[in-house]
Amino acid sequence: MKVAITAKGADLSSEVDPRFGRAAKIIIVELETMEVETIDNSTNANSFKGAGIQAATMIHERGAHVLMTGYCGPKAFQTLQAAGIKVVSDVTGTVGEVLEQFKTGEVEYLQSANADSHW
Repeated sequence: MKVAITAKGADLSSEVDPRFGRAAKIIIVELETMEVETIDNSTNANSFKGAGIQAATMIHERGAHVLMTGYCGPKAFQTLQAAGIKVVSDVTGTVGEVLEQFKTGEVEYLQSANADSHW
């Protein structure tokens, strides 16, 4: 299973970025092997609009099953839902800490967007 986590930096010691579509990086971890892939999200972060939708598409294409982030807007949430990706929100701390919370089952899945639309 692959878990995507928004991050301010490129490794597991990085702080979680509370933004999804405009996060600096998105780290995807394959839980079985603990293989880490860091995605530079600057193209989406700097886009005029549609950052969340594009980021959702990007993590879906890389096989993520779960997204852990701070906030997720309605369009991004809808895109993630359509792709079958579950969302855990309001996460804080380092990527490694958040990953441990997920592994121990200390998470709740979001049922709807927890941020307003920008448009």
